[in-house]
Amino acid sequence: MNKSELIDALAEKKGLTYKRAEEIVNIVLDTMSDTLVEGGRIEIRGFGSLVVKDYKAYIGRNPKTGEEIEVKPKKLPFFKVGKELRERINKS
Repeated sequence: MNKSELIDALAEKKGLTYKRAEEIVNIVLDTMSDTLVEGGRIEIRGFGSLVVKDYKAYIGRNPKTGEEIEVKPKKLPFFKVGKELRERINKS
């Protein structure tokens, strides 16, 4: 499912216009993004949680040449699936 399919599903299930459903989805996604940028955590019971993990710099290798390269530190979002969702997926 992509963003436009999510908007379509929300509009259909709740009887909203596409424009209104799009506004709602954008507000939710923007709020979630802002929370992660600020270093916060998102937890949706039964679905999962999102956190930002810090990765330190390290020396890696270029797979083509074998040359050592420095990989800079970075932050990446990390999703941990909730127990209810994991169980629901494994039942099917």
